[in-house]
Amino acid sequence: MDVLIMIAQMLLGLTLLILLHEWGHFGAARMFGIRVEKFYVFFDAWGKKFFSVQKGDTEYGLGWLPLGGYVKISGMIDESLDTAAMKSEPQSWEFRSKPAWQRLIVMIGGVTVNAILGILIFSGIFWYYGQEYLPNSALTNGVAAGPLAREIGFQSGDQIVSLNGIGVERFGEVMDLDVFFGENNQIQVMRNSSLVTVDLPSNMVGRLLDADNGSSFLAPRYRFRLGEIVVGMPANAAGLKSGDSILSIDGEPILFFDQLQESLKARASKMVPIRWMREGRPMESNLKVSEQGTIGIYPELEKLQTARQEFSLTQSIPAGAWLAWSSITDNLRGFGKVFSGEIPVEKSLGGPIAIAKKMYGGEWIWYRFWMTTALLSIILAFMNLLPIPALDGGHVLFLLIEMVIRRPVPEKVLIGAQYVGMAIVLLLMMFAFGNDIWQHVLN
Repeated sequence: MDVLIMIAQMLLGLTLLILLHEWGHFGAARMFGIRVEKFYVFFDAWGKKFFSVQKGDTEYGLGWLPLGGYVKISGMIDESLDTAAMKSEPQSWEFRSKPAWQRLIVMIGGVTVNAILGILIFSGIFWYYGQEYLPNSALTNGVAAGPLAREIGFQSGDQIVSLNGIGVERFGEVMDLDVFFGENNQIQVMRNSSLVTVDLPSNMVGRLLDADNGSSFLAPRYRFRLGEIVVGMPANAAGLKSGDSILSIDGEPILFFDQLQESLKARASKMVPIRWMREGRPMESNLKVSEQGTIGIYPELEKLQTARQEFSLTQSIPAGAWLAWSSITDNLRGFGKVFSGEIPVEKSLGGPIAIAKKMYGGEWIWYRFWMTTALLSIILAFMNLLPIPALDGGHVLFLLIEMVIRRPVPEKVLIGAQYVGMAIVLLLMMFAFGNDIWQHVLN
């Protein structure tokens, strides 16, 4: 069921984004009297499709390959590579017969709609849901430091005080991408009544991606008691029950859930004594920790008091625009770090499996669905503006060149560039699919 929910969310989100992206091109073309021969959500590869309907000059349809969509605009060299139609005299309703500025608007129509859509969804989320956050003051037990955090100088139990000398009000401030992408960032923490400064390395994002996916960098530190006990696992065999509070493992005191995780991981496959409290009575037994460092329990974590910032309609729009802009700048900085080698390519490029699994998830939560869809809309706008032939950005580049040199770029150049661009896009898609299968299926 989780897999079906992931796939359903991804398909719904991508259908919405592709439909509106292509409508941006379609609407701009029609505005200037340009004929659109096809409008497809998903590709009708090899002529296969779920359905199509002819309305006026346009065939509307739903393809079977969910890797994008397209509009076939008359008189334009695009991925269809219909060069035969280009040999006739230009007609008044063709793309090639229109002024360069009109063709430019048609080409940026899709990314414009995606950018506006992302802003509107982000704004709607702020207006409807507000913004829930965890105040830094609520972390009375400090933070639980993952392996990478400990490596660079944090310790579990540290109390976050400030970021670059400025007091931290929300815990999320120190987990923001601006912090990880930035240079020379410092986080000040209180440790055993002493103020300690931790310097974040400049290659922080790359190191985060290389780190164990199963561990957090910094997380709130929680006290806990036992929730569900898995039948047939060590905790069940040792007599632990829901509601019990673990006191120690192998003589090591346990107060927080991260301590339990670390203690069990260090004693994988070992027989250890365990002590716990049940209704005020101490109890003890022995159990064998599994090879994975688990004993078959689900914790009931203490509830930390969150806060919520509400947004009026007028406040939500600039907040949504700012979040959209931050998403674009984060992508730009991410690309820079990929090209500089700080972020491995295989860690930065994901396909539909990564989108479904990591972004949408196996539970249908409308807040997360809309937040993910808005983010993908911004990413789609950004990616399509890259100056790669076959993408919108490639067409925009050649139109700008035409406007500068005051004559059309030769058709042979456009066709050759289209072939090159399609090869690049195909290779990137193959890499993304292969990376998906390697990261999420075979591993």
